[in-house]
Amino acid sequence: MTHNSDIPSTTETDDLARHSAKMAKKKAARDKIMAGKSGEKGLVIVHTGAGKGKSSSGFGMILRCIAHGMPCAVVQFIKGAWDTGERRLIEGNFSTLCQFHAMGEGFTWETQDKARDIAAARAGWEKAKELIRDPAIRFVLLDEINIALRYDYLDLDEVLAFLRDEKPPLTHVCLTGRNAKEALIEAADLVTEMTLVKHPFRSGIKGQPGVEF
Repeated sequence: MTHNSDIPSTTETDDLARHSAKMAKKKAARDKIMAGKSGEKGLVIVHTGAGKGKSSSGFGMILRCIAHGMPCAVVQFIKGAWDTGERRLIEGNFSTLCQFHAMGEGFTWETQDKARDIAAARAGWEKAKELIRDPAIRFVLLDEINIALRYDYLDLDEVLAFLRDEKPPLTHVCLTGRNAKEALIEAADLVTEMTLVKHPFRSGIKGQPGVEF
């Protein structure tokens, strides 16, 4: 036996019909947009901003590439001396698909040696160019390179010229780090700025394993 409470009211039926019509219209508009987007392109991606998540998002893309069987690579410009979870995971389980090159020696205030920092940044950039030039590698993450660019340890014009002229057409390159320079943002295809709203560090809590590294 059907109870009256199980039968949708006229108002509920009208609401469902309006919702279905609205979603159908939205889907048709979306399908029309997607029909005009058939091209493929290797993207230059920038993750910047004061908020947490720049490197994390880059490593999320690396894991997607691994899941798709796409050869990829990581060059770390600053955190090379750190024992991070990402490095453990990739080197321990996916080294055949993803190369991991930790080139930095820590943040510039840790080394307190500008010449050494510049040399480490240059070595990282030379390795990055080698990896990006290899057409078999589909995605290269340049982790914290924006910091090296900010301090002028690397020449921005050189980096932009290389990405423009030598990057294979279908290779994605992601550059992370705070304070991305305006010319890099302008040249990139995809830019995301992480906005800081709240961070436990300001309350005296140090970086937590699994969250920060």
